[in-house]
This record gives sequence, C-alpha cells and structure tokens, in this order.
Amino acid sequence: MRFLEHPTRNLFFTGKGGVGKTSVACATAVRLADAGQRVLLVSTDPASNLDEVLGVTLGHHPTPIPAVPGLAAMNLDPEQVAAEYRERMVGPYRGLLPQEAVASMEEQFSGSCTLEIAAFDEFSKLLSDPAATGDYDHVIFDTAPTGHTLRLLTLPSAWSGFMETNTTGTSCLGPLAGLQAQQALYQETVRALGDPQVTTLVLVTRPEVTAFREAARTSGELAGLGVQNQHLVINGVFRAANGDDPFALALQRRGELAMDDIPETVLDLPRTVIPLSRAGVLGLPALRALGTDRAIASETVLTGSDDLVLPPTLGHLIDELAAPGHGVILAMGKGGVGKTTVAAAVAVALAERGFRVHLSTTDPAAHVSATIDRDVLPNLTVSRIDPAGETARYTEQVMRESGGNLDASGKALLAEDLRSPCTEEIAVFRAFAEAVAEGSDRFVVLDTAPTGHTILLLDAALAYHREVTRQAQQMPESVERLLPRLRDAAFTRVLVVTLPEATPVHEAAQLQRDLRRAEIEPYAWIINQSLAPLPVIDPVLKSRQVAERTFIREVVGEHAARVALIPWQPEPPVGRTGLRRLLAMYEHASARQDVNWQLSGDEVAEESAPL
Repeated sequence: MRFLEHPTRNLFFTGKGGVGKTSVACATAVRLADAGQRVLLVSTDPASNLDEVLGVTLGHHPTPIPAVPGLAAMNLDPEQVAAEYRERMVGPYRGLLPQEAVASMEEQFSGSCTLEIAAFDEFSKLLSDPAATGDYDHVIFDTAPTGHTLRLLTLPSAWSGFMETNTTGTSCLGPLAGLQAQQALYQETVRALGDPQVTTLVLVTRPEVTAFREAARTSGELAGLGVQNQHLVINGVFRAANGDDPFALALQRRGELAMDDIPETVLDLPRTVIPLSRAGVLGLPALRALGTDRAIASETVLTGSDDLVLPPTLGHLIDELAAPGHGVILAMGKGGVGKTTVAAAVAVALAERGFRVHLSTTDPAAHVSATIDRDVLPNLTVSRIDPAGETARYTEQVMRESGGNLDASGKALLAEDLRSPCTEEIAVFRAFAEAVAEGSDRFVVLDTAPTGHTILLLDAALAYHREVTRQAQQMPESVERLLPRLRDAAFTRVLVVTLPEATPVHEAAQLQRDLRRAEIEPYAWIINQSLAPLPVIDPVLKSRQVAERTFIREVVGEHAARVALIPWQPEPPVGRTGLRRLLAMYEHASARQDVNWQLSGDEVAEESAPL
C-alpha cells in the first residue's frame, strides 16, 4: 500500500458502507506495528467489526492486541459518546434550572448532529491531546470527520456566542453551546487535519460507479476545507482466473467499465489497488497479506457442508406482499446493498398483477424511472424524492421564517446549520411522510425511509417539536399520522436489504434494532447479490460463495423469520427484463445460466419465470 511508504502520524479511512475500509485500516495498523511502530487503531462505526477482524474483544478504551506487539485498538460507541457529551453539556444545569428547561436542553442535544460533534470531540482528544495518544507513533481512524463538521468548526460565527443569545430555537446543532470551552483543542485538530505532514485521508472504494462517486464527493468536500493529503484505495479489484466462468468474466468486465470512468476529482490521486479476496478478511494472516502479491495465494480456501438450504427467491414474497391490496412497502438498508433495485422489482411485480403502484425513489441516477416501460404498465407511477430539491425548499422556508430577525453573524450560523445532515434528513422526511399517506388506496413502494433515530423523534414531544416542526409554523397531517402508519404491520411492510458479507449484515442488524426501538418490526430480510445459488467455477468466486454461508446462516438463524435471497446478476438489473430476473426461481439463475445470460432482452423476458 503506497501510503505506507512514508506514513503520517494520523491516517483516516473513509468510504461508503461495504467497501472494506475496516479491513484496509486494520491491515495498515498491523503492518505498521509489525514494523516496530506503536499504533492505536480507533473505530467509531456503530456496526464496527474490529473485534471480529482482530479476534479480540474491544471496548471504549485502548486494548492491546496480544498477537501484534505495539498495536492497541478501541471501539468508540457513538451513542455512548453522545450520551457522555450531552451530560457534560447539560449536567451543570441540573438543580439550577427548572426541569422543563433541562429537558429542553437534553432534546437540543438529541439529534444526529450532536452525535457527529460528540464523535469529533473524541477525535480531537485523540488527535491533539498529547495526554491521550502520546504513547503512540500512529493513530489510525476507521472513519473520518464529515465536511459538515469541519465547516462548522471553522465558521467564525460558531465561536461568537450566537447560541447564548439565540432565542428562536432554530439550530439543530445543540453542541454549539458547548464548543467554546473546547475552542483551542478543536482549532488545533482542524489544523492537524489540514497538515499533510501530519494527516493522510485514505479514500477507500470499490470498482463500482456509486462507490467512486461517493469517494469523489468526500474528496472534493474535504479538500475544499484544507484536507489535501489524500490517497485512493480501490479495494476488491477482480481478475478472472478461468475464462470458462461467465460469472467471473462478467464481474471483471463490470469492474473494468467502472475504472474506465473514475471521476476526475479522484482520478489523479496517488492510488493503491487491492485484489478481491477469497473471503472476508478476518484474522491476522489475511490482514498481513491484504494488498500484497501473496494475498490471494496465502488465503485459506474455506470449505463448507451442503446442509444449508438456501432461502427462496424474492419472487416467493410477492404473493404475500400483494395480499392486502394496498399499503406501504419500504426497502431499507445501508448504501450500496441494492435497496433501490429491490424496491423497483417489487413495484413492477405488483403492477404486473394489476394493482395501482407508486414507486418513489431517492436514487440520484433515477435509472428506475428511465428504464421501466410505463406504457406497458400504466398503473405504475414512478417519482423521485430529490434530497437536494427538498432540502433547498426547506432551507428557503427556514431562512425566511426564522432568519429574518437575525444579524449577519446569526444568519451565517443558521445557514451553516441548514447545511447539516439533519436538515436533509428532515426535508426528505417530510416528503417521505407525504408518500406514505398515499398507501391507503394503492401500493406505495419506497427505497428509503427515516433512520431509527428520526422515527424515535416522533415519540418524544420535545424532539418532535424541535426536529420536525421547529422552523415551520404548523404540523403537516401526513407527519402527524406517520408514526402510527409505520407501526401498523397491516399497513407497512419493511424489507431489510443486505449483502451476504460481515459488515452489511451487521449494519442491517443494527438497523433492525433501531426500528424495533421505534416499535417497527421488519417484515422480511432480503439477501442481495449472492453467489450461493450460482454454478461458479472461478477459484476466488468459489471461495467467496462458501464464505457467504456463514452470513446466510446468521440472517436465517438469528435475525429474520422471513428471508429471501437474490442471486448476483451478471448484467445490471435495469428495465423490466432485468428486474424480473431478480424474482426468478434459482433454476433460471443457475442451472440455465449458460443460456439466459446471453439472450437478448426480449428473449430473456420470454425465458423468465412468470410473475
């Protein structure tokens, strides 16, 4: 890995879910420790699998890794960090202010932005407080601060005392009230992040279009804020070892096409390419081999028994989903697992049965709308919730209603507040509530949903007022009735979409826990892009196929009472033909692959199992 030729003290790893940033961060930590360096590895991922990768139970404080002298690791639980931060901000006022005022302060610190600032508070200690990390030569973070966090901390208004005099209740960034006490530490942290001699930002991606776009977005935003020392890691690059395996050739072709179209923002960055591993990168031998010429050869080829009965395909769920005749179907999951595609396949299947269906997506590419032939399916309506558009409308409303009486400094801080993740979350949330309301007389299929945190805000009166209607003057009826609708199992069915890999499965399990805290029980899990039912012969794909069994068993045995499995598709599943393939029986996806995958679109439609 080229960034280890001259490693800086701080290394931040970032990337969209499932690209392998934890594996690359762990491999980096092990390699530096093996070279005699003292290394601290830190993760703030709520679904962190550092324990699983390193084989050691980790906690909130540095834990030595016995098999790697010089290496210590820790998991920072974001929720715990936020709770501790909130108590530091609110605790001094208990007993001094009325309980109602204290409760209001607690809600002010309840949002996702509080979690973001609280996490940065921990970053700052580990980066800039000599007492915290003075014993280490390198500090490695399995995450990175967002551009929003850095903009906030470099905005002069954040230090102006605005929050002390603001009485409008408009800011979702409650932590601003406590930033001044840490001003010197935070400013030193921002300086260190921008010093190329001190910090390297490692952008981890996969040879996939969406992963490259996320890396480019992050790169541009952080570079604009001074984090210029960046390195691109393209993880999971596949080269077929067997020319007789059509699945292997298709996977290689997909990667090549994506790499031929790398965004200009990251095209010229120093680059490391890591081959696709045979299985999940777990254990020290695999970590030490990752990214080296011996990586594939050194991995143990897993073996598995044949006693695993694969879950049925997505097509088996359609009759159950169609039974009520109307309602809402949510495809939920982390980025990159294919929830947009799953939502589109379900919507098309229901429309082909004659139901009125509204498919609403937040897919930036809007490829669903472009590829579904609605002349053939006139009962299918396709719309797009545009996060940028919804956020712009919401921002304009807030600035008009709440910013009119603020001075220039106050308006600057409010404008920055409205660039936060919270604002987009709430803006999309309102559009989402309007779409859900349509489910009373038709099917509404959505590829997005509020996070568990946002849903829980509806159940707390103060947070409800603050986070949903704090800037608006009235409560939309669709928002007021949203929570009962989401909790009604006869009205709303949640499909949790995941991949048969460690991180996506564990992140999906966390999502399910969040939903259950909000009293929403998922209807089914969908395991997407599985090699398990395919007749692959390439040695790397064969090993990955066996490795999937662990996670399929985990989903079936621990997480879900109802599971469907979708085979990996050699061609992107777009258009009605491609979407119908996702619902076909396994015999159409495996035993007949030598025929089906080489037919034209019309021929494939004829060969596909009837819906």
